[in-house]
Amino acid sequence: MGDAGKPVIRVRDLYKVYRVGESHVKALNGVNLEIYKGEFCSIVGTSGSGKSTLLNMLAGLEKPTKGEIIIAGEHMENKTENQLVRFRREHIGFIFQSFNLMGTMNAVENVALPLTFQGVDKEIRMRRASRVLDMVGLKEHKKHKPTQMSGGQQQRVGVARALVVNPEIIFADEPTGNLDSNTSREVMELMRRVVREQKQTLVMVTHDNYLAGFADRIFHIIDGQIVQIEDNRQKKEQPAEAE
Repeated sequence: MGDAGKPVIRVRDLYKVYRVGESHVKALNGVNLEIYKGEFCSIVGTSGSGKSTLLNMLAGLEKPTKGEIIIAGEHMENKTENQLVRFRREHIGFIFQSFNLMGTMNAVENVALPLTFQGVDKEIRMRRASRVLDMVGLKEHKKHKPTQMSGGQQQRVGVARALVVNPEIIFADEPTGNLDSNTSREVMELMRRVVREQKQTLVMVTHDNYLAGFADRIFHIIDGQIVQIEDNRQKKEQPAEAE
């Protein structure tokens, strides 16, 4: 597969304008970006910078006012609602801030849920869910319900649920927003490791520069425009200099 040089996400001249009363607010003001297969990218900005709007556009949850979004070779902006639902189900995994786990289900059942929507046979579902839980370090917690797990463990279940469909792209919106700083770091390290091992593409939105720093590349967004793209890979490969 010679896909390494081809972007898995391409955004061209993206605008999103909201009407607020008489005035127009530009949430996105001409965004261009490319994200490649196997990359972990973060989009970082303050509240109101347009970062969540951008993520929603990439995930096909909102339509742009103008511009192109090409994901895995397909134009998102031309799809109908039904086509978008199908596309998300087949290509995209989501990790949410609020975990979004079903309280009545244990860890394995929660992770298997997206496969249920795909109509995968129960035995295969459970086997795959179990394997992904091993991968995120929850071997001992498969039969636990969310209330029996810590926040960090619940978010690991969330990561496993995103991975179980073997998506081309994972979108994460403030994935550690409800976790303390130690647990946040653990979850970020886990996400970085898993994406690398599985050669998946992860796009994370955050307001936190420290968490954004776990990514290979960091897109800084201010007032609906990408003002800087920071490449972290060189920094990571250089030996740390003595203080």
